[in-house]
Amino acid sequence: MKAARRLLTALALPLALVVAPRAEAGVGDLLVAPTRIILNGSRGTEIVLSNIGDDVATYRVSVELRRMKPDGSLEDVAEANDREKTAQSMILYAPRRVTIAPNQPQTIRIAARAPAGLPDGEYRAHLLFRAVPPPRPVAAATQVKGVSFELIPIYGVTIPVVIRMGNLQAKVGIANVALAQSDGKPAVALDLTRAGDRSVFGDVRVFKAGVKDPIAIQRGVAVYTEIGTRHLVIPLNPQFAGGGGGPVTVDFIESGDGGTVSLAETKTVLR
Repeated sequence: MKAARRLLTALALPLALVVAPRAEAGVGDLLVAPTRIILNGSRGTEIVLSNIGDDVATYRVSVELRRMKPDGSLEDVAEANDREKTAQSMILYAPRRVTIAPNQPQTIRIAARAPAGLPDGEYRAHLLFRAVPPPRPVAAATQVKGVSFELIPIYGVTIPVVIRMGNLQAKVGIANVALAQSDGKPAVALDLTRAGDRSVFGDVRVFKAGVKDPIAIQRGVAVYTEIGTRHLVIPLNPQFAGGGGGPVTVDFIESGDGGTVSLAETKTVLR
């Protein structure tokens, strides 16, 4: 009972100004907004699930652990370290299972409760919204020769939940910028480096002298604390017909409460 009261108290705290710019992620008939949560201390926020399908849908909500690899992909955590276990235990959310009518939203409240004496730092887990298949009527048995399988896809959306404790800093660098290929088309390759005690999340842009808009851009690039370098290959904008060679400026910008901030910039010549 005491644990339940603590959960309700934490979820009733005022909304914090802690979310990234509003965005939506979707799979199947589910849209989730925002796609990334940052919690400072014990203040909470909301996540909105929207059923854009034609049928009633049920989703189960759970906390999962993922680790980032240098190429930006995320892998499941087989054996959690102490920081990951702490992050998973800190996240409070309700409800944990929702049934949503067609074209209707459902709000999930989420907060974090830090244990006493927790060291300052960044802690991260991922919230998974997984579809629950509807019950199916029992069909009459049919005689089948050999082995028969029926595959039923189960859809899910995962978003990161980042918990920051204390005044955390990060330093970003851009290195090894070069011309490359992406699916047989011209691109710019680079390494985005990160140092410090927090992750970074923003947009990488490549500008060419005399051209107003970026000739290449990748939005929503995260570099989490478990890696120091993330490798990117960004296709050139197909509307840009001038080629990628020549002097360029590459920057990494992050959006926050105070607006957009440039965390790194470098000038180089692409050949």
